[in-house]
Amino acid sequence: MPQTITPYLLYEDPASVLEWLRRAFGFREAMRMEGPDGRVAHAEMEVGDGARVFMGGPGGDYKNPKHLGARTALLYVYVDDVDAHCARAREAGAQIQEEPADQEYGERRYAAEDPEGQLWYFAAPISSDSG
Repeated sequence: MPQTITPYLLYEDPASVLEWLRRAFGFREAMRMEGPDGRVAHAEMEVGDGARVFMGGPGGDYKNPKHLGARTALLYVYVDDVDAHCARAREAGAQIQEEPADQEYGERRYAAEDPEGQLWYFAAPISSDSG
């Protein structure tokens, strides 16, 4: 089995974030488990060829980045078309933190914030075709 890393994000309202990630970023819901209180306890979203992001509802004194006023993690996702992806995210209400731009390391990328303040980068390699 190949090794993978799967981020596990905590959200105060995972159910609404699941729908938002679908609309804004094109993720697909792969799994949802609800706790006895009917709230999402664990969920998994798929992107691309099966890469997953796990998420769940925290307990106790959790503060999402929006309430904390600081970031503790960033997510970096490769997509086929950065500009089209950004347009979709913007249309769904994503706060675009960085417009699509070519980077000196050979990728085109943009950054968007989700409703609870997680920062997502979406990127694609810049074509090296030189006609």
